[in-house]
Amino acid sequence: MPINQEHTPLVNALQKYDQNKAVRLHVPGHGGGPGLSQAMRQGNLPGWDVTELAGLDDLHNPAGVIAAAQRSAAELYGARCTFFLVNGTTVGLQALIAATCSEEQALVLPRNVHRSVLGGLVVSGARPVFIEPVIVPEFNFAAGFLPDKLEAVLQQNPGVGAVLAVHPCYYGVVGDLAGVDKICRRYGMLLLVDEAHGTHLHLHPGLPADALSLGADAVVQSVHKTGGALTQASWLHLGTDRIVRERVANALRLLQTSSPSYILMASLDAARQQLASRGQAMLDDLLTLAGEAALRINKISGLAVLGKEHLGGTGAFDYDPTRLVISVRGLGVSGYAVARQLAAVHGIYVEMSDAYNLVAVLSLGTGRVGVLKLVSALTEISRSMGAGHSSDGRNFNGHKGVDLSQWLPPQVMTPRRAWLAGQKKVPLGESRGLVSAEIISAYPPGIAVIYPGEEITPEVIEYLLQVREMGVHIQGAADPSLKTLRVVNV
Repeated sequence: MPINQEHTPLVNALQKYDQNKAVRLHVPGHGGGPGLSQAMRQGNLPGWDVTELAGLDDLHNPAGVIAAAQRSAAELYGARCTFFLVNGTTVGLQALIAATCSEEQALVLPRNVHRSVLGGLVVSGARPVFIEPVIVPEFNFAAGFLPDKLEAVLQQNPGVGAVLAVHPCYYGVVGDLAGVDKICRRYGMLLLVDEAHGTHLHLHPGLPADALSLGADAVVQSVHKTGGALTQASWLHLGTDRIVRERVANALRLLQTSSPSYILMASLDAARQQLASRGQAMLDDLLTLAGEAALRINKISGLAVLGKEHLGGTGAFDYDPTRLVISVRGLGVSGYAVARQLAAVHGIYVEMSDAYNLVAVLSLGTGRVGVLKLVSALTEISRSMGAGHSSDGRNFNGHKGVDLSQWLPPQVMTPRRAWLAGQKKVPLGESRGLVSAEIISAYPPGIAVIYPGEEITPEVIEYLLQVREMGVHIQGAADPSLKTLRVVNV
């Protein structure tokens, strides 16, 4: 039957979402417009959708207005130089890995990195060496890694090209990055930082310290997440001269689109101007709102909001209070179930959920009315469910409470070799002992359970069976239903 070419399914879905006046507690941080700068809200965006014309500069060889905009961003953040990115933080991380690592080198990184680093590993050929992250108890998610763990890994793995840290993690928690930086400098290692969720940290003393101020050599930030830019608009800062600028520029020319969006670049320039002129004042209001929300939610039976009291003794240093991490364990149901009810019944969309938690992002575009609606909805859900309700919430972050490091799949070959090898498709139940040819992650937050080149273990199979049973959204897998896996054909 022919398709109706008058139908616009995506447009219709977006119109419906927008018209329903949903409460947006998710990225992008402009909240559907309120967090955007006046320049972007009043601009003629279709008229700004242009190409490299006279006077508009060239992203891949900037010497005019783009170069000037990048210099302004670098000055605001105290960076040596800044690159605008229109392919998100994904391309920034991949370019940094490609510029600093090779097939003869390893990249040290925590397991809870975003799956986008796979592209950098495939392009560079580097061997990943995963490091054990800290697990935050009660909430049961992975945060940063300890400096002594890093030192042990560096002692055992000569030939490391760089160390990659996540600061903050998806849940807003930061580790001892200053201590990590000291270890990196002691061993002559470059420190790369995925600061996708931390564009705003540098701009307010009530937030954790940002990665550049703690000594990072290079940082990538998703300005669209917490800085008020449009989705895919990010930037990459070089903090020291230990990374050759031109190598990063060359990697970006290779990996980033040759047709960059001027609307996205303009949103970066406008976001920087707004952050410089009004950022601290906007964050003052946001931190006050976040504090009030946490107090109210903590009074709801069965719920608990992450605070500093939960981090003591874990090795996690601090947290971003504008990211409400809400444990629903006391309700006896999963975070997935509560998130579904918030959306379906109350029109409230949070950033993510896992087996035990909700993550609601309060950003520059978040209004008081929306936060009060969240508090009201959670109160109603708590009353209707009550503590002790039958639970479908299993722990997918730590596999039934087991430390991630105890069941990391063995690495048989590098991701690049597995990616380029011959492949075949096998049923999930028959994949034990085979080598994965794909990356599989629950999304969000996009943390991989298995990488290409790793052996598929019984623990991985059990994890994936649980994910499949609960209908969790999967990215990376050729078969998102997880009935089959792609494996190396050896």
